[in-house]
Amino acid sequence: MSDSQGENSLATTPSPAGRSAAGDGALTAPSPVRRRTRRTDWRKHAEIALLAGPAIIVFVAFVIFPVVMAAYYGFFKWKGYGVPTDFIGLENYVTILQDTTFHEALMHNGFIVVMSLVMQGPAAVILALLLNRKIRGRSLIRVLIFVPYVVAEVIVGTGWSLMLQTTGAVNGFLEKIGLEGWAVDWLSDPDVAIWSLMLIITWKYVGFAVILFLAGLQSIPEELHEAAAIDGASYWQTQRRITLPLLGPTLRIWAFLSIIGSLQLFDLVYIIWGQYVSATAGTSTMATYMVLNGRNAGNYGFGNAVAVVLFIISLVIALTYQRFVLRRDTEGALTEGKK
Repeated sequence: MSDSQGENSLATTPSPAGRSAAGDGALTAPSPVRRRTRRTDWRKHAEIALLAGPAIIVFVAFVIFPVVMAAYYGFFKWKGYGVPTDFIGLENYVTILQDTTFHEALMHNGFIVVMSLVMQGPAAVILALLLNRKIRGRSLIRVLIFVPYVVAEVIVGTGWSLMLQTTGAVNGFLEKIGLEGWAVDWLSDPDVAIWSLMLIITWKYVGFAVILFLAGLQSIPEELHEAAAIDGASYWQTQRRITLPLLGPTLRIWAFLSIIGSLQLFDLVYIIWGQYVSATAGTSTMATYMVLNGRNAGNYGFGNAVAVVLFIISLVIALTYQRFVLRRDTEGALTEGKK
């Protein structure tokens, strides 16, 4: 009786190292759970490749490959056609970094970055808080604020250039109301032109920030505002203590988009000030510098080098911003690897 029980126990007890009880040389077949796990992993990888593959191909073809080719052409003195043969090494990049005109354009981009945040951010937050309340005509006001953002830059630039020229509508209006002393050359005076540009940028892009902030306000639970009101907090205390901190992730994302857009600003400046006036008016940017000294000068190798420098500056700023500003948001959104 005891011998039969022992044999049964040997038959039912799993052997170590995947070997059968019959002997050390015989291996057991893979368990169904292991086969199912491998099949699930294969399906997961296939789904990821199927869904992300086309996007990766498009990204490599239209982003990574052009950047690599721009870096390659930047080492040549190239006219834009044929195979580049006049290799000059880092000469284009040295010229860019030593050119005072590029330094001025870089400073203009920095000024636009800072002033875009200072001017658009507070205005958009105030408008979003007001439009988030139940007021008459709220939907119409939202549409009117957002309309400039969807209008093409060509239309915006042409319209504002006509209004801000010396004999334009703005100076004509100031003369009619008795403010002739305020009539200035809004587009050519270096002390005024950059502020004219900031006015146009704010008018056009503040609507995007307002809509983005309104979407963020919708995600804040109303119960928090009701609890604050019960505790005796005023409206503005509630906004400062509850709404703005919870709106922080949306504010940081908008600031990131505004910074990158300001670094790459081109169309409005090129349309309003043209290809030559922007430098003398103090509104040139790195993008207009690239077009002026690259394509318009017939030196496409130099233009590609400027594009690479602009890409590197934008990439460094983007990575730095993500590392020190967006880190709290990305860490809060990631759940993989957390216990």
